[in-house]
Amino acid sequence: MHMGQRIVLKNAKAIVTCDSKDNVYLGCDILVDGPKIIAIGKNLQKKNDVMFDASGKFIYPGLVNTHHHFFQTFVRNLVTIDYPNMTVPEWLDKIYRIFQRVDGDVIYYSSITAFADLIKHGCTTAFDHQYCYTKATGKTPVDLQMKAAKELGIRYHAGRGTNTLPREKGSTMPENMLESTDEFLSDCERLISLYHDPNPYSMSQIVMAPCQPMNCYKETFEETVSFARKHHMFMHTHLGEGENGTMVERWGKRTLDWCEDIGFAGPDVWYAHCWELSSDEFRRMAKAGTGVSHCPAPAVLGGFPILPLKEMLGMGVNVSLGCDGSATNDTSNLLDTLRMAYLMQCYYSKQRHGAISSYDILKLATVGGAKTLGRNDLGSLEIGKGADLFMIDAEALELTGTEHDPKNLLARVGVAGNVFLTMINGKVVYKDGMLQGVDEHELRMAGEEVCTHVLREPCEAFHNLI
Repeated sequence: MHMGQRIVLKNAKAIVTCDSKDNVYLGCDILVDGPKIIAIGKNLQKKNDVMFDASGKFIYPGLVNTHHHFFQTFVRNLVTIDYPNMTVPEWLDKIYRIFQRVDGDVIYYSSITAFADLIKHGCTTAFDHQYCYTKATGKTPVDLQMKAAKELGIRYHAGRGTNTLPREKGSTMPENMLESTDEFLSDCERLISLYHDPNPYSMSQIVMAPCQPMNCYKETFEETVSFARKHHMFMHTHLGEGENGTMVERWGKRTLDWCEDIGFAGPDVWYAHCWELSSDEFRRMAKAGTGVSHCPAPAVLGGFPILPLKEMLGMGVNVSLGCDGSATNDTSNLLDTLRMAYLMQCYYSKQRHGAISSYDILKLATVGGAKTLGRNDLGSLEIGKGADLFMIDAEALELTGTEHDPKNLLARVGVAGNVFLTMINGKVVYKDGMLQGVDEHELRMAGEEVCTHVLREPCEAFHNLI
């Protein structure tokens, strides 16, 4: 395809826009020029346009993932770490002993693996909370992730995380995974200069993301707030996932109070999880504009409380969806996350009254995700928005009888398999069952070799760690 050549997605069975009016277009085209959508309507194709036949397909805005830990992709499916039978701090204490073995090769190939899973299931913008900095990785993790993202063509927001508090002062961190606050800030400055693009249709941005308050010095968060606000950066951390008892004991206040007191709150901040928060705390977050990344999988696996999404949305809390780390999910399938989030809310509503629709869940993963990341150029299918989208085959036999409601289809029916096509920034990156421009077999073989060499062998030493 020549530079500047327009693309027409022709004659879609339905286009679910997720725009402010919740428009659904039937039998229409989407016209893409460069990175953006320039028209939606009928018979848009001109002579020199490249045409993709969308007949029989439903088209949706690309999903936006707002919390993940890609490096954990190589610590999936471990019987030696039984997450459902542990508290979060207990699990962290054991799993970090494995994480400290991670090196640069693990970072790169685990990121490739997670990106592939996300793309194949309709995700077009991914945020990762990368806090695994070991002696073996040095400061390279985000650089390696950016390389992987560029090769696969996914839009990537990198959360530059850190842990600064040693175990003897109350954290769960092994010494091999600690940094100083100055090291963290210096590397943030380096990464921002290399990768942070704040312009419309940007493919890479940096987020300042200390891992969690209980594993960092207070100064780490204070300096993050100062630096981020000076450089107009977004901020992120884990919050409200079982640490409040520790924080009250250590500081005499709950985590949200602690964060609010130092300014780590506001429309440029979002937290992951938050199942431990009260209605009053959610109300304060709504007033401040602080967002929540809802991660259903770890909540279900850990037996944690279900977020009252209808109540939160009614208050005005900005909610998005995240897969979360593969060690507490074992997949990077955001379509599966949609389904799980919907079923959780159905169960919750039977007890507390007040369900939200499966379409509402889709909007959390599209519009909500884009808003969380500060991306007003993404999240819906509209003229001028980025051409990030995915298609499913609505005429597959297994979907017979469901096509009358494309808005609610995905989460309600449980469409969680590979999509038909994924487009990111106006480029088709996945179609015909294959990622475009890479050798999947070669990447898989190399990744398996790295996983085996670094984390599986020698088996005896590996099991001794855990």
